Amino acid sequence: MAFTRRFQIALVQSVIAGALLVSAVGCAPTPTREGTGEYIDDSMITGKVKAAFAADPTVKATQVQVETFKGTVQLSGFVDSRESAQRAVELARGVKGVKSVKNDTVIR
Repeated sequence: MAFTRRFQIALVQSVIAGALLVSAVGCAPTPTREGTGEYIDDSMITGKVKAAFAADPTVKATQVQVETFKGTVQLSGFVDSRESAQRAVELARGVKGVKSVKNDTVIR
């Protein structure tokens, strides 16, 4: 009887440990998917870049889209001139946490 009870307890503990391990691995980042902390950091970076665009008269914030993945900011949309595109890149690079900027904007 005592052996069966110990076996049941060990089995339950193993199942709980396995479930915890699976849930922890499920939240871990991969090369193509962010972890929870990275997602929050990237959201903050995106917000700060958009705020910098809104405060600058050279960049039309409503025409340039900003996406961030693992610290890399991607700019897309339309700009009026090469200077506007360069200014957008400068502003994005100036935000804390930005590792690199990919500029996919199009001059109209």
